[in-house]
Amino acid sequence: MFESRLFFVDKLIDMGAKIILCDPHRATVIGHDFKSTLKATTMVSPDIRAGVSLLIAALSAKGTSTINNIEQIDRGYQHIDSRLRAIGAKIVRV
Repeated sequence: MFESRLFFVDKLIDMGAKIILCDPHRATVIGHDFKSTLKATTMVSPDIRAGVSLLIAALSAKGTSTINNIEQIDRGYQHIDSRLRAIGAKIVRV
């Protein structure tokens, strides 16, 4: 695993996720009873995997989120916006 693979977790924490970053290779996600709600924010996709996790978090959050550098997500997930729209996601490219 790359040394800085989990550095995007701080953006999830800013959104309200309950995550403990144990070390550069491990994180603990606390989701007991679904008591926390994610809030919308503006973020940058650092790579393919992190970008998709931010996209999923944005779709789960209350409000409108913006993800910049989506080219990273496009590299690994062809037509992800139209595929998500087909199952009811409210997602727009600008």
